[in-house]
Amino acid sequence: MGKAMFFLFLLPLSWLPLGLLYRIAYLIYFLLYRILGYRKDVVIKNINTSFPKLDQKAKKQVIKDYYKHFADILVEGIKNLSISEASLKKRYKIRNPELVNTYFEEGQSIILCAGHINNWEWWITFQNTALKHQAIGIGMPLTQASLGAEINNKRARLGMIVTDSKNYKTEIGKPENNPFALLILGDQSPGSVKKSYWTHFLNQTTAFTFGTEMIANSYNLPVIYYTVQKVKRGYYELEFKLLCAEPLSLRYGEITEKYVHFLEKDILNEPSQWIWSHKRWKKSVPKTLNSIKNEHKKHFNARFRNI
Repeated sequence: MGKAMFFLFLLPLSWLPLGLLYRIAYLIYFLLYRILGYRKDVVIKNINTSFPKLDQKAKKQVIKDYYKHFADILVEGIKNLSISEASLKKRYKIRNPELVNTYFEEGQSIILCAGHINNWEWWITFQNTALKHQAIGIGMPLTQASLGAEINNKRARLGMIVTDSKNYKTEIGKPENNPFALLILGDQSPGSVKKSYWTHFLNQTTAFTFGTEMIANSYNLPVIYYTVQKVKRGYYELEFKLLCAEPLSLRYGEITEKYVHFLEKDILNEPSQWIWSHKRWKKSVPKTLNSIKNEHKKHFNARFRNI
């Protein structure tokens, strides 16, 4: 079923020019926002909780703008299945590649981290061409496995190695893949409450995956955050920001806190361009939160700081 959908529908659709796909995006927006109300209750709840000081008119505008943006991201994601390298170079500019490439010249692998803001699919495909490091991306498997496999094959066509949390150690351990730039988008709802890092984010207690901080400390990797800004429809600019040069010198939680700070700042700058229909806060705050946080910190310090 997944393969049939990919080859009979998604891939042929990706061959259409972006101008035509953006016309389809308007129909998608109208369908999702006006007709179906796709996850509208989730979006409204997320916006209300995250921006309690916004008046109703402003909140309504953010929601409307989000659905327009979401429709664009959907068709751009489809276009990603066949978009050319030349088109990616034209549409996805990097302001300061030297920040990352300097580490390559020193033979140093790195972690790249960001959130699901603006067009992340094009960057997944483009990263291996845009930077000197071997690109390795840790992703979450789709519910429809066969569809996910075909999409990952297209993401990897310019050299990106797409892996998951169970297999990434094999990829980063291969000599031919070094130095590497490990891509992690860490803003989705985590799997385990007890293994998460809990902090304050967008006016609410929020659990974050702790993978970036664990990997950085396990392999002593610098961490670089990147911001993606939308210049105009179909055109983006990416800027790198050094989050941490020496992870072993930082206290427990500092890497994750810095990541959350950068992410929140990006969201506040352009509220409509984050994925509000994602059930980000589906994990309830546990009653034993303080105990969970203490145990999490204790485990980290015992493993990495000999405390």
